[in-house]
Amino acid sequence: MNVSLVRSYRSKNGNATFVYSVKGNKTDLDAYKTAQGDYHREDDNGQPLWFTTRCIGNTGKLIITTNGNIVPDMSAFDQASSLANQYGGNFGQELAQQAAQAILGITPSAPAPAPEQAPAEKADDDSDLGDI
Repeated sequence: MNVSLVRSYRSKNGNATFVYSVKGNKTDLDAYKTAQGDYHREDDNGQPLWFTTRCIGNTGKLIITTNGNIVPDMSAFDQASSLANQYGGNFGQELAQQAAQAILGITPSAPAPAPEQAPAEKADDDSDLGDI
């Protein structure tokens, strides 16, 4: 099942809560409703909602475990973490940054263009000669 961030808010305990819209085929959505039980909520249009205190980005995927729990698919995050740790240093940091941007759907900004240099002023042909 796919999820898309709808909004976030602070709970009465002060915790950030993220609300995701859940999309999938009828079988998946029926399984989701069953797994949610009394916690199943829908928006005004009947779209199922998933509430969590852990942001997974603007979009993501949900998995229903064999125990019937609903959890986010964090495999892309785990892979990025593994690569960053595997290589470490500047290269690992760069890998982590690029992976995080890809996972979160952030388009990396292009490097700023080099400032244009003013053309060198052309000196008069005689200016350097002085009086001869």
